[in-house]
Amino acid sequence: MAVREIFTGMPWWVKWIAVPAIAIVVFGGLIISLLAFVIGLLFKVLIFVALVGGLIYVVRKFTASSSSRGDW
Repeated sequence: MAVREIFTGMPWWVKWIAVPAIAIVVFGGLIISLLAFVIGLLFKVLIFVALVGGLIYVVRKFTASSSSRGDW
């Protein structure tokens, strides 16, 4: 409740410009590293899904062609 009372006496630009700017300056490195980690993780998941999908495609292609020949 005390924080709300402090902010009620401040101008609008302090609440909406100065405080977020200070937060970005203080926590900017942390925010950027977290975003880089999340984007890197999503990229690795995408690569994993593509490789597993390609492996499944190749295995089905070879098993379908080898089972249709019947000379094993």
